[in-house]
Amino acid sequence: MSSFLSSDEATPALVARLRAAGCVFAEDEAELILATARTPDEVEAMAERRASGQPLEHVLGWAEFCGVRLTVEPGVFVPRPRTGFLIGQAVALAGELPGTPVVLDLCCGTGAMGAALVAGLARPVELHAADLDPAAVRCARRNLPGASVHQGDLYEPLPATLRGRVNLLIASPPYVPSSSVGLLPPEARLYEPLTALDGGHDGLDVVRRVIAGAPGWLAPGGHLLIETSERQAEATARVAEEAGLTVRVTGSDELDATAVIATAPPSSP
Repeated sequence: MSSFLSSDEATPALVARLRAAGCVFAEDEAELILATARTPDEVEAMAERRASGQPLEHVLGWAEFCGVRLTVEPGVFVPRPRTGFLIGQAVALAGELPGTPVVLDLCCGTGAMGAALVAGLARPVELHAADLDPAAVRCARRNLPGASVHQGDLYEPLPATLRGRVNLLIASPPYVPSSSVGLLPPEARLYEPLTALDGGHDGLDVVRRVIAGAPGWLAPGGHLLIETSERQAEATARVAEEAGLTVRVTGSDELDATAVIATAPPSSP
């Protein structure tokens, strides 16, 4: 690291600049920028981008999620800390499965959920991931070495050989109602893809499609874990029950996280 990046003068100046731009955690962000940048010119460019309102993760080129560092390109959805709750639930369920679990990370974005799940398990996983956005798929392929990452609309790009074999289907589809997208922080609504945020009139358009397709891909007794909001959980659970799945809703007040866990019927004796 250059002497400029480690100097006592650089940090206070950068902190002041970020604070003036409205960055609440200016000290932490300055530290990350100085640790990531390789030259003074990069520090300047990154500071300018962050001060203009771009998400810190896009500026840095990476995000940390559940202890895993992930490549994040500009324009790609940034993984949220609350999604770590769903991963904890998935890790617990995976621990009850024999053999090598087959996992599908749907609406995978950067591949954050799949990467965190693999990191949280102490055994091999057969991992598949899919997303519609080409930039997200590029990131996921870098973040999920050894996984099969597919580009396309939900289940459409998946190989037919995966049908009926998925033990854990994890999904964080868009669930913000269209009328509420404009209320999101500028970092999200200006710099993240609308397809990763807008869930339609009631926020459940994509959620319904994920649930409707799940029974055909889940193994007997397989689990669908889908992230939603607390106020949408009841409607999401009802859709899953109508699809023939056994449902429970769980959440974390600390993380402001809600997950619907829907389980396929077991195999017939």
